[in-house]
Amino acid sequence: MTVQTSPAAPEAAAAPRRNFGFLFALTLLGLLVALWVFLSFATPTFATANNIANLLRQGSMIAILAIGQTFVIITSGIDLSVGAIVGFSTTVIAYLLQAGVPVWAAVLLTLVMGLLIGMFHGFGIVRMGLPPFIITLATLTALRGIGLVITNGSTISITDAGFNAFSRESFLGIPNLFWMVILVAVPAYVFLHMSRFGRYLFAVGSNPEAARLSGVNVPRMIYMAYSLSAVFAAFVGVLLAARIGVGNATQAEGWELQAIASSVIGGTSLFGAVGSIQGPLIGAFILATINNGANLLNVNSFWQRIITGGLIIVIVYFDQLRRRRQ
Repeated sequence: MTVQTSPAAPEAAAAPRRNFGFLFALTLLGLLVALWVFLSFATPTFATANNIANLLRQGSMIAILAIGQTFVIITSGIDLSVGAIVGFSTTVIAYLLQAGVPVWAAVLLTLVMGLLIGMFHGFGIVRMGLPPFIITLATLTALRGIGLVITNGSTISITDAGFNAFSRESFLGIPNLFWMVILVAVPAYVFLHMSRFGRYLFAVGSNPEAARLSGVNVPRMIYMAYSLSAVFAAFVGVLLAARIGVGNATQAEGWELQAIASSVIGGTSLFGAVGSIQGPLIGAFILATINNGANLLNVNSFWQRIITGGLIIVIVYFDQLRRRRQ
């Protein structure tokens, strides 16, 4: 007789993951605080209001990308296209604003474009059977090319003063871009850690076949994960366009690697089924702090990449050790 796993199984299995994610986030937060304290003594310019605001702006967009990337990695996937989606989105919203489309409509249309790209990724994985690495790598290349064709290799200026000013202004002393992180992170946390859909994502990453037998619609969860990742990337494109005041398809090159690094440093397992929202957020600001501090200390930018790579190796190694003990 075949015994099927009950739908409650993913929920029961999620509790240890939540506990691990919370403890790991506390460890990361301690590391971030230690970095801030060290840099405050190492350089007099780090703890200034202008530098802290700049650091928050630098880390905010990568943090949002990292949240979207986390949904995908939890399902044992990867999204290499997010940097290209960001660059392409700056072009799309700049083109719409230049054409006289209201800001709210331009933002909405740009997010819808991101949703369509995410749905395309889900279709390629679920219906065409393509590996996530391949379909998102193809999109990365194609979107860069499409953006350059649309703009003929040039940039599109954004002349809407209100739109441009948003990214440079603050509310209650906190940069608007950081408020956007909170706007994204709170519902993302509720979705991943407090809803059945979040538990289903973990189940899919742990064992897709067992999840299917438990009643989880695995294809729908794949579509959902990649759609969220692409929509978040399109949203970051809107924020980046507001910050730099132009649309340029070559922007955000390499940001997909920073998003993946932030997620992994934040405790998301590249093997799937382990991750959180708070971890990648802190991971993104750890990377932003390292880059900011290295610049203030006049450290060669190449060392920043070496440090990031070293952190990824250490985190993944300990993740493997943890998995072997289970």
